[in-house]
Amino acid sequence: MTLAPAGQIDVLEFARELQEAFSFAILDASGASRDLPIPSDSDIQDSVNASESATHRVLLNGEAIGGAVLSIDPVSQRNALDLFYIAPRHQGCGLGHAAWRAIEAHYPATRIWETHTPYLEKRNVHFYVNKCGFKIVAYYNAHHRDPLGPPPEDVAEDADFFRLEKIMRNGP
Repeated sequence: MTLAPAGQIDVLEFARELQEAFSFAILDASGASRDLPIPSDSDIQDSVNASESATHRVLLNGEAIGGAVLSIDPVSQRNALDLFYIAPRHQGCGLGHAAWRAIEAHYPATRIWETHTPYLEKRNVHFYVNKCGFKIVAYYNAHHRDPLGPPPEDVAEDADFFRLEKIMRNGP
């Protein structure tokens, strides 16, 4: 399992694959498909183009099987996993965990990793908490909004999600 920087020419393909993986997860979690891609093209572009962004393809024997968009703060080393996916045909085989280990190895100075996931995504919650060692540190919902998130009028009423953190033992 290796990581490769995703070049600009990969962004459209990357977005399509990410949206397919997320759609698969939504269908699996709720039994209903969505007409609009999740995340939106603009959300993906914003993440990929952010100044602190590092976008990687996840490769298995040279084949792209997933990807990650990370926010890397070289000063605080408090880094974030903004978007992460493994193609649906490769899910359930331990490759997500291997990819996460490759990300951790690629950023060994990280003190804290942070990510978010919808509360309905039981597979994601299991993955982050039980496989990768994250801890749930906040539960955001209609009554407790993410102070750094979008304004309430831009958030669906049922858009509940967890904020998770992983404190690294090997950070400075």
